Order: sequence, then C-alpha cells, then structure tokens
Amino acid sequence: DSSLAALLLRDEGHDVVGVSLRLIPSAAGHEDAAMLCAAHGIPHHLLDVTDDFRREIITPFCEEYLRGRTPSPCVRCNPVMKFQRLSALAESLGCDALATGHYARVLVGPHGRRYIATGADRIKDQSYFLCMLSRDDCARVVFPLGPHLKEDIRRMALERGLHAAHRPESQEICFVPDGDYGAVIRDTLGSEPRPGDIIDTGGHVIGRHRGIHRYTIGQRRGLGIAAPEPLYVLAIDPASNTITAGTRERLLARGLFAAGINYMKAERLSGSVLVKIRSTHTPARAHVEEGDGGVYARFSDGQPGVTPGQAAVFYDEEGGVLAGAWIERALQ
Repeated sequence: DSSLAALLLRDEGHDVVGVSLRLIPSAAGHEDAAMLCAAHGIPHHLLDVTDDFRREIITPFCEEYLRGRTPSPCVRCNPVMKFQRLSALAESLGCDALATGHYARVLVGPHGRRYIATGADRIKDQSYFLCMLSRDDCARVVFPLGPHLKEDIRRMALERGLHAAHRPESQEICFVPDGDYGAVIRDTLGSEPRPGDIIDTGGHVIGRHRGIHRYTIGQRRGLGIAAPEPLYVLAIDPASNTITAGTRERLLARGLFAAGINYMKAERLSGSVLVKIRSTHTPARAHVEEGDGGVYARFSDGQPGVTPGQAAVFYDEEGGVLAGAWIERALQ
C-alpha cells in the first residue's frame, strides 16, 4: 500500500522521498522499501525508533493487560510514534506533506479545518486507527489510497510489477506476530498474569482461566466450559484475578463511558452520532453527551463487546470522524 502510494504521488508530478520506520529489531520490510525506491529513483531513509517504540507502545500495551483492559496499540502508535516521528523527519527534509498508505480520506470542514474521514473502501477503511491524530497532523497528511478500493490498488500494483503486490495482508499486531501475548508481556515486564477462576454472574466458580491477558470482553472461544448456552467473557477483574462469564444477553451493553476525548471534526460531542467500538465493528447509532470529564454514549440497540482500553470513534453521517476517546466502561 505505501509503495503504491509513493508511485501514485510521483506519477502526479510530486517529488517523493521514501521513509521507513523500524519499530522492532526483527522488522525487515524496510529492505523491500529501499529496493523499490532505488528502482524508481526515489531517495530512501530508514528511521530506527525501536527504543522509543518499546517504551511508548509495547510497555504500555503490556501494562494495560495487567489492568484487565484490552489495549489498542495501533490507535496509540499512530499519533504517538508514526506520525510524530515521520512529520518531524518530513519537516527536516523540507517536504510539504506526509503521505501514507492508509485507507482513509482527509476532508476539509466549513471553517477550513481538515479532518479524517472513512475511505472509499468501507471494508478496508482505517479511519478508526487514525482517530487520535492531532489537528496539526491532519493539516499536513495525504492519503493517496483513500479514494480507491483495495482490489483496485492490488491491480495497479500488479500492473506496475511491484513485488509487494503478492504479499498477503497481516492482521496481527506487528510486535505480536504469532499472537502470543503472554510471551511479549513476560519478556517486557518480567512476569505475566497467573491462572485463576472463571465465575458466573452469581459469583460461583465454573472454570479456570489461563491468565487474564489471554481474554477480552465478548470472547467466546477458549473458555473450556460446558454449558447449556454459549458463554462469553463479561468482565475481567485483575484485583481478584477472576473472569466473569455469561450468556450473550448479559453481554449486551446499553452504552459506554469514554475519556480522553480527541476532537477532530467536532468541537464538542452531543446529539445523535454513529459510534464504532472496535476496528471491525459496524458503527452503531447512539446519543452522546459529555460529562464527568468524558463522554457518555447510549446506543439505540444493545451492543456486544464494549471493551475498556479500546477506542470509541464517533462519526457523522458522511463518515467524518468527529472525535475519538478511550472506553473506560460499559453502561448496562
């Protein structure tokens, strides 16, 4: 995606400079990027931020799991690491804008302020992960792929003979490629959560869990409990090291409270909006109002899997990101 973004901009007549961020020591994607740039006469820079990434992203990710929350490292990484470091480098190189391969758009509001909006490809849309960008970030970012569908991007990449066009998409967190959160937590913090009890909503022990970091609100698989109805994770309590399980009906939340609001298109959140509570969630209608240092969202229909630690992203009818915030708790 980023390779084609660079070539599309170059074809439009822009002077393009390629930059790769090394976030983890084992990352090797920058080698392909350097080869592509060399083949097309584009300067390429490698920026090593592994120490900062470990401190700013990996360590907080692990600490969140120990608090019984489910972190969203990509939402945090974009403003704290990627765009901050890349914007600084772009400025030092004399570049006018920063372009990435995200599937999202940047639109301009009535007062001339730029904001993130959903990409043309709603299935691949990545606006959710960009909800915490600052307004300064939005003022200088460009998303060349935003108006296109993923299938068209892959076709254009194949037509240009890009080696990366054949690469399968990764759905994993970059520093947890094998899904073993426990190993990352153990290596980062020197320990990991111990096993404990799974209880029902009445407090009765009905099973054992393998460590609270291996579970998230709404999870069904991996509980290992025989029951008349499917059971889901309803709550995670790090203080008692217990997980509460119950039926899907008990999982539905009428709303949520989120804090740490990052305004984008909106100046304040109020009235009827669409809310996305995780990257794969279909936005749900909700009434929102601010209070208690955050925002309350009350859904028109109950929503499963409202998870503390994840981002809540608030959209208008046109797909514009009004604001983003961090989910603190579900409202039952």
